[in-house]
Amino acid sequence: MNSRSASNSGKDISEFPEKKSFLSIFKRWESVLVILLVMVVIVNTNLSPYFLNKNNLSRTSSDFMEIGLMMLPMVIIIITGNIDLSVASTMGMSASLMGLLHNYGVNIWIAAAAGLLLGTLGGALNGYLIGRTKLPALVVTLGTYAFYRGLAYGFLGDQAARNYPADFTFIGQGKIAGTLIPIPVVIFILFAIVFALVLHKTSFGRYLYSIGNNEDATRYSGVPVNKIIFRIYLLSGLISAIAGLILAARFGSTRPDNGTGLELSVITAAVLGGVDIDGGKGTLYGATLSLLLIGLLRFGMGLLNIQGQVQSTVIGLLLIVSILFPQIAGAVAAFRNSYTKKKILLAILGFLLVYIAFFVFFFWSRAPIVNII
Repeated sequence: MNSRSASNSGKDISEFPEKKSFLSIFKRWESVLVILLVMVVIVNTNLSPYFLNKNNLSRTSSDFMEIGLMMLPMVIIIITGNIDLSVASTMGMSASLMGLLHNYGVNIWIAAAAGLLLGTLGGALNGYLIGRTKLPALVVTLGTYAFYRGLAYGFLGDQAARNYPADFTFIGQGKIAGTLIPIPVVIFILFAIVFALVLHKTSFGRYLYSIGNNEDATRYSGVPVNKIIFRIYLLSGLISAIAGLILAARFGSTRPDNGTGLELSVITAAVLGGVDIDGGKGTLYGATLSLLLIGLLRFGMGLLNIQGQVQSTVIGLLLIVSILFPQIAGAVAAFRNSYTKKKILLAILGFLLVYIAFFVFFFWSRAPIVNII
């Protein structure tokens, strides 16, 4: 054996690149979401000739930007192992205060600033109770969920604020000059870039993941955990208030029930995007893909006249399927012993049952209703 052969044979096996299987790409949430996005586009294009209409896509893209905005701070909150159930109520409270002041003749921009301040204070209250007094996030935000919505009704009662000036409604209804790109989409993109840079490129973002993985160890290492939690909830209140003002501008009016129920859509978008509900894991890229997937799926079902309740059920089934699929791919990649084989078979069976239920429910929901006399 010559010296070259000897040196090659002496190489550490770790120096050679590990051969990856095709199924390994499905372990990443982002890969699964991209595949699902392609499937949704293909299916909806075949079911409706209006799906790829550029005017329709422009119009529908604005419909879920408020959810997208509230999703951004929700991602970082869930990564720390916490939750915020009050985002939609904060949205309604902030917009209702703005509407009340506008009804009393206050300049719309001053009224909007007051709404933003109130939303920020609402987030600060959540952050103080959770970060400083160590109360459970679920309990605190469930309480403020009801409290903030009650304030919204206290501001406007059963009335609505209307007749907003055109320069205000432009932020919800306008488009970039010469294009079909709505202003809310531009606002979301700008905020998403900032949040992605902070989360994935700064030490503050690393602190968030560390808190989610082990809060006590992070605190003992000198990281100001309480201050960070306070700040992210304050930020959530501010962003929710911004989303509320954009929603009011898009509708051209404000009601105290604006945004009711959107907190579930916000949490679904984050979790479907791969953010671990237990904290410490997830990316803003996956959450953004998830938001786009949900928006296009709802848009396609809307074109088919599928009811909102049915759409929510389909989204729930999609969430279950998306959680099962990466687990099956990971199990197949670790196919070594009989115990693993049993787990794989059970996982595949569960996946198939949910998959079949998804399509049975989807096509059943499209069936015409026949009146029986």
